[in-house]
Amino acid sequence: MFPLKDDNPTSIAPILTVGLIVINVLIFMYQISLGPGAEAFIYQYGSIPSVVLATRHLPEGLSAVTPYMSLFTSMFLHGGFMHLLGNMLFLWIFGNNIEEAMGRVRFLVFYLLTGLAASLAHAFVNPQSTLPSIGASGAISGVLGAYVLLYPRARVLTLVFLGFFVRLMYIPAGFMLGIWFVLQLLSGSMSGQGNGGGVAFWAHIGGFVAGLLLVGLFKRREVHFFNPPVYHSSVIRDW
Repeated sequence: MFPLKDDNPTSIAPILTVGLIVINVLIFMYQISLGPGAEAFIYQYGSIPSVVLATRHLPEGLSAVTPYMSLFTSMFLHGGFMHLLGNMLFLWIFGNNIEEAMGRVRFLVFYLLTGLAASLAHAFVNPQSTLPSIGASGAISGVLGAYVLLYPRARVLTLVFLGFFVRLMYIPAGFMLGIWFVLQLLSGSMSGQGNGGGVAFWAHIGGFVAGLLLVGLFKRREVHFFNPPVYHSSVIRDW
């Protein structure tokens, strides 16, 4: 399943969500402009579990920020165009509603805290790893955790792959995101330390759980859990 958009309109301009997307894109453009130096840039600002947990140290030439600060700077780095595109698509689809539900300042704090929880979850599962963990997916997983509690019945237009057939379907967000989370759990469990194929599954899990736990503290008081869906007319067709 691959989400394209939700049918859950907002009454505000999602300035912070757009701002986060712009920042991520600009940093990625700078990163790729470095050419061969991009690898050193990732080691300087990525979150390396063994360095965060103080079992190893970066060489002096690669030490640009403190290990704890790298937990935050790593959220704005990406390993490639598809990595960036997938993360920003999820942030665009689900972030605007959570920004509205929390307000911009609270949403920013929530985003950073769930990203921090995701990075720490990955570090504790991989304490000896010397590979930098990068990407916004941990923080965005926190956004997904908040979304599933606030808008589980909102519909998400999703590409569903059924063998050779591809179908566009509106699927309840609670179902789609629930399946996504189960897949993260299964993938993390089957890949040992949860870093299969270069994907930090336990960062996704940690961010999602943090989102579930923190959304009640950050949402505006008048925003309720399990909000009813808002339906728009739609066309569903096979491709």
